[in-house]
Amino acid sequence: MADATRVPVASTGSARSAAEAPEPSPRRLRVDARDDRVVATLDRPERRNAIDQAMIDELHALCAELEERPRTLILTGAGGIFAAGADIAQLRERTGDDARRGINATAFDRVRHLPMPVIAAVDGFALGGGAELAYAADIRIGTPRVRFGNPEPGLGIIAAAGASWRLPEIVGHARASELLLTARVIDADEALAGGLLSSVHEPDDLLAAAHAIADRIAANSVRATILTKRALLAPRAGHPAIDGELQAELFDSADKRARMTAFLERKKK
Repeated sequence: MADATRVPVASTGSARSAAEAPEPSPRRLRVDARDDRVVATLDRPERRNAIDQAMIDELHALCAELEERPRTLILTGAGGIFAAGADIAQLRERTGDDARRGINATAFDRVRHLPMPVIAAVDGFALGGGAELAYAADIRIGTPRVRFGNPEPGLGIIAAAGASWRLPEIVGHARASELLLTARVIDADEALAGGLLSSVHEPDDLLAAAHAIADRIAANSVRATILTKRALLAPRAGHPAIDGELQAELFDSADKRARMTAFLERKKK
C-alpha cells in the first residue's frame, strides 16, 4: 500500500517553546512514496502552484531522499495546473546576489541529476519556473490543455533556471531561440510536434499514463537504468569511454547474468 506523506523540511533558527512556535506553513509538495517510485504533487492550487522558496526547500528535501534511496520520480501539479511560474511576489524582491545563488536553478539541476528517471506529468500551465522544472525531467507527458512558455523577458528578467540550456537540448537551438526570445506560449499539439512532450493524454488518464511509464522502468534492472541515465547526462566528449566503463560494471554483475539466463531459458520454450 502506498505510504502517502509530505516531505519534512528542516527548520532553521533558534528553538522556541511550543507556545511561542508559529503555526507551521502548509506543505507545498504532496508526496506519495512507494517501493519503486515517488509521486510528488505541487500542491499550492490557490496560487496556481507558483514555485516559492518553501517549495524549493521541499524539493531539496525530496531530492536528498531520492539520492539516498533511488526511485523513479513522477512530478505533477494539483488543480489542473503544473506550475504557473515562480512566485512573482518573492521574485520581485530578489537581488543580484540571489540571482548568483541560482535558487531555482540549483534545485531544478538537482532534480535533473537524480539517479533514477524523472517523469513530468504536465496538465494546464507550465510557465516560467514551472516550465523549467518540467524541462529538468527525463520524460514529459501532458494533456490537451497544456500550455508551455517562458514569459520572463516580459517581466524584465531572463529564464535562468534551465531554459536557456535545456530547452535547446530538447527542441533544438533554433526553435528554443524563437520561443525564449518572443516569450511565446505553445499548446500541447506544438509541444508534442516539437518533442517537448512524448505523448498527450486526457486529464483523467494522465497520472495512469505516468505510472505506466514507471512500470516499464521498474521492469528493468535498477542499476542498468541508473547507469543509462548517467550515460545520457555525460558530456559528448566523455563518450564512448564512459559507456565502456559503465558497461564493464554491468557485465560483471549477477543481475546481468540472471536476466540473460532467464531470457535464454524463455527462448528454449
